Amino acid sequence: MADIIGTRMADDGRTARQIFDDVMANPARAHFGFGDKLAVVNVDFQNAYTRIDRYRTAYETDPRQIEHVNHVSALARAAKMPVVWSRVGYADNASDAGVWGTRTDTPDSLQNIKYGSDRHAYDDRCDIRPGDTQFTKRMPSAFFETPLQSLLTWHQVDTVVVTGGSTSGCVRATAVDALSRGYRTIVPIETTADKLASYHWANLTDLQLKYADVVPVADVIAWFENAA
Repeated sequence: MADIIGTRMADDGRTARQIFDDVMANPARAHFGFGDKLAVVNVDFQNAYTRIDRYRTAYETDPRQIEHVNHVSALARAAKMPVVWSRVGYADNASDAGVWGTRTDTPDSLQNIKYGSDRHAYDDRCDIRPGDTQFTKRMPSAFFETPLQSLLTWHQVDTVVVTGGSTSGCVRATAVDALSRGYRTIVPIETTADKLASYHWANLTDLQLKYADVVPVADVIAWFENAA
């Protein structure tokens, strides 16, 4: 019987950003690549999570995040490919928040993002057009109990570009669900954000290693230009 050799959890002193940079610099890392038709899924660009001037729950990583997302979304529309916007919101009594809404109950708590409130509203810097798909979700993934899967099937999408926040939460959950459903999954670096740098870079690293192609937003823009 052959010996089984495991590996202890490593701590080599590198920061999460340093590990990310090292992973991204590996030329041997294979990619899923782009397919023939993609959808852009913009996750939770709502005031509760984007307006750092208003809410303690908001965060910003790249200050041009929304600008990049608007650009990619415009390219998708021009190519007649779906653009999707999700946000989180709950009933006044939080009866639809499930166990996710049981840990805390403060004005900043997740389950207190009420339908129609300013925290529920999309950030007005987002260029959302009438033909885009919009929906409210109640759990981390943009796929969970939403129309997203049916939309992608109808439009014969094979690639999902996931943007938004948080990188460690709803972006990650959406990307993992996209891969689990058989989609090539792309996460443009500059279009994601999180509250702490360590969360952000560690989760981008894990997505790159397992679940998605984590790429500069310029790669997505170049794909559209080459596909035109």
